[in-house]
Amino acid sequence: MKAARWVDTGRVVCEEVPIPSIADGDLLVRTAYASICGSDLHAVFLGAPPRNGPAVYIGHEGVGEVVESRCTGFEPGDHVLTVPHFTFGRCLAEYQAVPGSACIPLTSAVPLSHLLMAQQLGTVIYALRWHPLDVVGKDAAVIGQGSAGAFFTFLLKRAGAARVLVSDKSPARLAYSRALGADLAVDVGGSDFPAAVHEATSGQGAGVVVEAVGSRETFPQSLQLAAMGATVVWFGLPEGAGDYPFSFAEFFRRRLTAYSASAAQGEPGLESFRYAIRLIEDGAIDVGPLLSHMLPIEEVGDAFRIAHDRSDSALKVSIKF
Repeated sequence: MKAARWVDTGRVVCEEVPIPSIADGDLLVRTAYASICGSDLHAVFLGAPPRNGPAVYIGHEGVGEVVESRCTGFEPGDHVLTVPHFTFGRCLAEYQAVPGSACIPLTSAVPLSHLLMAQQLGTVIYALRWHPLDVVGKDAAVIGQGSAGAFFTFLLKRAGAARVLVSDKSPARLAYSRALGADLAVDVGGSDFPAAVHEATSGQGAGVVVEAVGSRETFPQSLQLAAMGATVVWFGLPEGAGDYPFSFAEFFRRRLTAYSASAAQGEPGLESFRYAIRLIEDGAIDVGPLLSHMLPIEEVGDAFRIAHDRSDSALKVSIKF
């Protein structure tokens, strides 16, 4: 089978490898589509991904068809969303051995390519459920409008936020965010996001702030944007293992609350992912624009470069098999 393998910082190749065998409790899934996540980009371009064997195979956002089952409740021919943990995922391959506990049956007529987006959407739903927020009537600011940031925009607006104020460097991503309900979309290639938020809120700042990038450049903004007593959600995967700058004095003075959320794959019953599937199936959210770039597995190296550089107006880059 063909599979994507990390070989060096910034370099992913497609190579021929044996089809994996499965153990009790596992499924062998023939992958139909897989997506490149921001966490994949962090790992590939900023440091070695966690090792899942002698060689490093990657990917944790996938959909496909069960071809062999050693897990009760799944049969060959079933379509599934695969949500393995980041450190164990091998979704960027024609076949993946994945625990049945990390798979959700897909039974609707909605295209698999659209249901693929339920993996990322599910992680964002989980982040908002992990520490429930009362956002009704509050202004919310979201740093970054990749797929995760865009889903935060959608969910915060849906939950009753008065206004959702967002930032990104990509005009295409900002346009999608407006379609999902963003009230102010700031292109930070030429504008100052904290200044725009404070102008829009008469100097008060946002009652809810989401950092959905994870970079050292954007992390300090999460405090700059926050109103007195605001809640800050740190969702973006950190760059590397080094410490981030943090003003505890400012955090303390303004009585902020902050939390991070990860490992949605460990949620009992994977309920956040199941809800994400329903939102897509019901047409509550249009994920079609996120299918902006769909490349064959043989071009996975180019796919990672496009996703990393945000070139060619890429919203999200996916792989087809």
